[in-house]
Amino acid sequence: MVMGQLLAHAALVEDKNVVWFPSYGPETRGGTADCTVIISSDEIGSPVTPTPDTLIAMNQLLLDKFAPSVKREGVMLVNSSLAAPPRDRDDCKIVSIAANDVADELGNLRVANMVMLGAFVELVKPVKLESVRSALAEVLPPHRRDLIPLNERALERGAEIIARS
Repeated sequence: MVMGQLLAHAALVEDKNVVWFPSYGPETRGGTADCTVIISSDEIGSPVTPTPDTLIAMNQLLLDKFAPSVKREGVMLVNSSLAAPPRDRDDCKIVSIAANDVADELGNLRVANMVMLGAFVELVKPVKLESVRSALAEVLPPHRRDLIPLNERALERGAEIIARS
């Protein structure tokens, strides 16, 4: 959810139209959660899409659930620390990133999502990484703002992984 919120805020910073549409499983605490983010320079007609351009899958459960719906020639970013990339989607660009391993190297597994977000922004370029960085203070609750420098390092590492590949 935080990845989606950061993307939405970053899009607003850049004067783009945006929709952030969260979806929680029945087990709101500890269960699955996903969100749809649509960013456009044009008006957005619907907050949902049956065939997204991009999927960021942090675990196998969500990858299995959403990979079939990604449009042909879409992009899938897969957290290879927790999920195996699909073998039946050779019609998409699939990028594997061991986000949990990178987050562990940074000292906190909870920033794996920021590693993936940094990689996504560098690969797809829906917004500038600087806009995401500036959104951190808006999105993170006050008791988590001390983690902004760590989140920024994780965003940078994700972007670096893509830039080097």
